[in-house]
This record gives sequence, C-alpha cells and structure tokens, in this order.
Amino acid sequence: MANHAYLMVAFAAIFSFTLTACGGGSGTNYQTGDDTELRQFSWGVPDYIPLPIVPEDNPVSEAMFQLGRHLFYDEDLSGNATQACASCHHQSMAFAESIERSIGSTGELHPRNAQSLVNVAFNSTLTWANPSLLTLEQQILVPLFGEFPVEQGITEDNKTEVLARISQKPEYQTLFTEASGNADESINFEVIVKALATFVRGINSFNSDSDKYENGATNTLSDAALRGRELFFSEELECFHCHGGYNFTDSVADSSQLFVDTPFHNTALYNIDGQGAYPEISQGIIEITGKATDMGRFRAPTLRNVAFTAPYMHDGSISTLEEVIRTYAAGGRNIENGPNAGDGRENPFRDGFISGFDIDEDDIQNVIAYLNSLSDFELINNPRFANPWEE
Repeated sequence: MANHAYLMVAFAAIFSFTLTACGGGSGTNYQTGDDTELRQFSWGVPDYIPLPIVPEDNPVSEAMFQLGRHLFYDEDLSGNATQACASCHHQSMAFAESIERSIGSTGELHPRNAQSLVNVAFNSTLTWANPSLLTLEQQILVPLFGEFPVEQGITEDNKTEVLARISQKPEYQTLFTEASGNADESINFEVIVKALATFVRGINSFNSDSDKYENGATNTLSDAALRGRELFFSEELECFHCHGGYNFTDSVADSSQLFVDTPFHNTALYNIDGQGAYPEISQGIIEITGKATDMGRFRAPTLRNVAFTAPYMHDGSISTLEEVIRTYAAGGRNIENGPNAGDGRENPFRDGFISGFDIDEDDIQNVIAYLNSLSDFELINNPRFANPWEE
C-alpha cells in the first residue's frame, strides 16, 4: 500500500508542479546537433563522449550550476530544516551513501538504496524503477515533495516557510539573480528545481584508471585488473550486457541518440513465494506497469565508482562486490531463512543474462580489481562538487 501511495503522490507532485511552474511539457524538446556552444560549460566530459541531453527550458550555465551546488548542500531546503540532498548523497562515496536504505528528514526509512548521482545525466530513466521519470527536473520533485516516503518533506503547509529560510540567506540573492537573469524575480521552486538539476547534471566522471587505459595510457591497470577486464567483457560472465558502454550501464541517453532504450532487469535476488515475488516494500517497475512479468525488474546502475558506493543492489541488501559476484555466479540468491526466504535462482522472471557461471577465487578478485579501476579519485576530491557552505 505504501508503495502505491508513494507513486500516486510522486506523480501528483510532478504533474501539478510541471503545469504550474515549468510551463508544461517542454522538457521533451532537446538540444541536438552541433554541441560546440553547449561544450563551453565545464562538463568534465571528454570530446569523444556525447554530451547529456539538456532540456531547452533549462540550458546549462555556470551560474545555475553554482546555485544548484549551494542548494544541494543546504539543510534549509527541507520541511524541518534538518536534511539536504547531500545528506544521502556524499561526495566521498561518489554521491551515494553507506547505509542500506536512506532515512528521510522525518526519520522515515526509504524503500530503496540511495544511488550514486555520478553521470546520472546520462541515464535514460531516473530512480531504480520508474520508466516515466525521464528528466532530472521531473525526478527532483520526488525527493523534495514526495510524501511516501518523506525525504526532504516539503509540503503545501511548509513550502512558504522553506522559501523564506532560503530567501533570508544573503548568498542566495546574488546566486538567484545570476542564475535566473532577472533581479526582480523572487526565489521560487521553479528555479530551485532547475538549479538542482543543473548541478547534478554536471557531476560527471571520466577520469578513472580504466579510462586512462582505454585512452592508451600504459601501466594504469594491474595484471589482475586486466584479467578482470577480460572476464567482465566475456560471454562467460556476461557483465557487459547490462553494464557496458561508456557509462557501464545499458540505461543510457545522450545527445547523439535518435532512439533511447529504457531497459530494466530482474537479477534474481528474491523468490519469496516460489512464483517470483519480491518484498512488498520494493518490487520494481511492476509498481508502475502492473504487469506480472515486471516483478523484480530494476534499472542497471552505472558501475563507475562502484567501489565507493557499497552496499549494493536496489535495497542495499548485498554488502560487498565479492558477494555480488558470487550471487551472479550462482544465477541468483538463495535466502534460506527469514521473511524473504526463497530461491532466487528459480525466479520465473529472472533475466536471461543471470544464468550463472563458473569462477574461481582468483578470478573473483581479478574482477574486483577491474571494478576498482573504475574509481575516479579526482571526482570524490574535486572542490567543484564540494560543500560551498564549508569554504
């Protein structure tokens, strides 16, 4: 029941906010073609990678990015002034967090694990399991205004107070004017959402040891990582089918694409009733589509910086990369006891690529070495993405 209520509130917030604040529907028109002007923004994206899709009604600018950075780290942007976006998305963890499931501003436990926000601008869908959330501007409304679960906890009753708290900070007067280009415009949620989207859209990572290796650098990957790379892209392990491409996920959208795919996968984590059921608190895109075959289907996250983002899976139920590999090697997870007991290996909706494979202990460590090579230490230490209130 809570999941369905969460979805209804989220959609209501998105629908009403889009109509009243964002002009209604312009987010489906994208900038395409020559991206010379667009590349003037400091994307942190190499020339050989297409730029993300940018809505025409929210062009990127440094002023909007910096406003978004301040808002991202500001606890006053919550109903009770206790929680910032950064409370669940830590730079040191590639903008993820170290607990299984996030806790909102009122203490409510979120049904899912907080995903990394790195390279999220390249996702074809947002959140773990919602095929209808296609832009960051849409998605950001959910943590701000959603009621089931409460995250930032902004409501009709307190939104005026929240804006007043923001407006009282002298830093925001200049930031809002520079971002909106209108000194007479009052601080409002339309600009807040656009600024947050711009900041998150600009958090990009393409400077790992693996990137350097793929660009011709020598001695950047160990022998173990090179062996792990070979295994990762092999048909035996089949990791690359869901985690391939420049962003190490099959859920990719960028400005070069004419058609965008929105895949979701059942990785056989659960089979509670022997008929494929996942825990009621989070069951995948079946919550949106109502189709039985969509039970347990979630979006494959990027594996960039995966070493920073434990725990893993949509519910944070796997603690280590080693355990993830063992689960896939087994063709799913068998839970022998407890309320979620069931043999995921027998899940009737299991993705075809989760078929199991043989792997020895050395090669498990080799794959982990390769996954570690996807870490971008410049990203997690980059002052461009850091908390501006601590400067």
